[in-house]
Amino acid sequence: MTPHPKEFERLFGKTSDNFARNELQREMAQRYRTVIVLKGAYTAVALPNGTCWFNSTGNPAMATAGAGDVLTGIITGLLAQGYAPAEAALLGVWAHGCAGDRAVASTGRKSLIAGDLVEWYR
Repeated sequence: MTPHPKEFERLFGKTSDNFARNELQREMAQRYRTVIVLKGAYTAVALPNGTCWFNSTGNPAMATAGAGDVLTGIITGLLAQGYAPAEAALLGVWAHGCAGDRAVASTGRKSLIAGDLVEWYR
């Protein structure tokens, strides 16, 4: 699952703050035995074993239409290559953020579009 905060709220309910949301994210990943990638600044990846990893790559210019679809495509591509779900999510989130960082360095923040992420992921 790759929700942004509002989608996460619709799926699992409101929380009082970011810490409570992260706790709920971890609980839901364990309960449903799935990986939950909560997109945003420092995207959080909660795994079925209860651990949670925060990504350090990426930038605000990635908050653009279609960027989440690119992330889902990267993760799906890694799954298709045989990566385990946890590995695909962690590697995909990191690579997606790196592509965004490289794209911004090349194109500038104001002009970033989702297609730039694809170009810089290669």
